[in-house]
Amino acid sequence: MLLAFVMGFSGGLPLLLTGSLLQAWMFDVNVDLGTIGLFALVGLPYTLKFVWAPLMDRYTPALLGRRRGWLFIWQLCLTVSIALLGFSNPSQLLWVTALAALLLSFFSASQDIVIDAYRRESLEDDEQGMGASLYVGGYRTGMLLATGGGLFLADHLAYHWVYLIMATAMSAGLVATLLAPEPDTAHGKPATLKEAVSAPFKEYFTRDYAIIILVFVFLYKVGDTMAGQMTTPLYLDLGFTKSEIAGIVKIFGFPITLAGTFVGGVLVMRLGIYKCLLWFGVLQSISTAGFIWLVSMGDSLFALTVVIAFENLSAGLGTAAYIGFIASLTDKRFTATQFALLTSFMGMPRVFAAAPTGYMVGTFGWSGFFLFCTLIAIPGILLIIWLRRRLLNTNHF
Repeated sequence: MLLAFVMGFSGGLPLLLTGSLLQAWMFDVNVDLGTIGLFALVGLPYTLKFVWAPLMDRYTPALLGRRRGWLFIWQLCLTVSIALLGFSNPSQLLWVTALAALLLSFFSASQDIVIDAYRRESLEDDEQGMGASLYVGGYRTGMLLATGGGLFLADHLAYHWVYLIMATAMSAGLVATLLAPEPDTAHGKPATLKEAVSAPFKEYFTRDYAIIILVFVFLYKVGDTMAGQMTTPLYLDLGFTKSEIAGIVKIFGFPITLAGTFVGGVLVMRLGIYKCLLWFGVLQSISTAGFIWLVSMGDSLFALTVVIAFENLSAGLGTAAYIGFIASLTDKRFTATQFALLTSFMGMPRVFAAAPTGYMVGTFGWSGFFLFCTLIAIPGILLIIWLRRRLLNTNHF
């Protein structure tokens, strides 16, 4: 459980270095909102990681074992790529910044493949919900450092120094990898690359409603994700300073998110996945609507505090149930590949649905945009009810 938290930190830190922090950097150097929105496309590796995940199921590096060996490799690559992004210049050579961000996303997605596999193989089925909640807590801690800490530092230091500090923080993941035990391989591993590539997909797609479950995984957080792509530009546009954003959005919201993930993990064990996914999904949709109220209130610190408290609590609850559900769907023989497949669909909204968000704001305005993000969550909620009726006798609901 402790390793789930620390590895979550190592996974969450790089994510928003190509998200909120980079958005603030581009906003400061007058990159237009449409282009900032399109930068969601640098997250494409998160949606395609199932393509190279079989390599990490099949092959074992020379040192540290199959899971720890790959983790150490990707974490070293991440450390270097974070520093490289910091030395780019979005005001003059935006394509270099985009390339560096894409490289960082590739290494981050590769690390996520192994972290997910490690957690799935190290915990029993009935521990996945709580393990997911602690993983999300660590993930949010890394995101807090990247955005809350990063935005605070950006008020006092040049952005390249901020990215160098974040690269140094990746040492926590490297130390955890060296100290962690290698999970056992009692369930076996693919004997050939052909088996590593074909067997996980064959096993998954022969299940009942396999395609519908992937659609649900895509839809469940689509509204929340689209809204999140534009929140930093919204705060800045409303007149909040980067220090206020760091203090309220990131630092104040952090313990609330941790509380949400922990409570979410407990409730999943007590109430089951179905009820938690349903009601947490409703709460996520309502919290997105809260940004419409924030737009009407302007640069009110009180309104920002209320909206962030509710949004972070509902996000923590929903994510704990969401990841616990995904973990329960994987076969331990093909953990890396199946987890990568499912989380690729989970990450698709962050890339494809989030890409046009800057143009949507320009067309609909802030209030219209967040109303759309609220309504688009409804199909995912309805799909939970549909799946419940058909998967009633399975261990997933």
